[in-house]
Amino acid sequence: MIKFTVLLTEREHKCLKQKAKAAGLAMGPFLRQFIVESEVRARPPDEYVQLVREINHIGNNINQIAHIANATQNISERQIDDVKKLQNDIVKLMRGLG
Repeated sequence: MIKFTVLLTEREHKCLKQKAKAAGLAMGPFLRQFIVESEVRARPPDEYVQLVREINHIGNNINQIAHIANATQNISERQIDDVKKLQNDIVKLMRGLG
């Protein structure tokens, strides 16, 4: 065995104790089991974060167009074209992920 020291905040320590107790284990065995059995999600690439921002921006634009259409009960050809362009932008961004 290798001794390994970890610094925890009071809150983290309390959380660890509670989870170990709920699992019926002491903190050491609980941590060892957690390390071996858990899967940590990798941080998404920076491009993914930018993609999410772009999609949110496009979604906001579509919502604005929909709001105007609902309020006026009218939508112009230009607004329909804008929505189609935004949809195409989303498809291009999604293809860029793969």
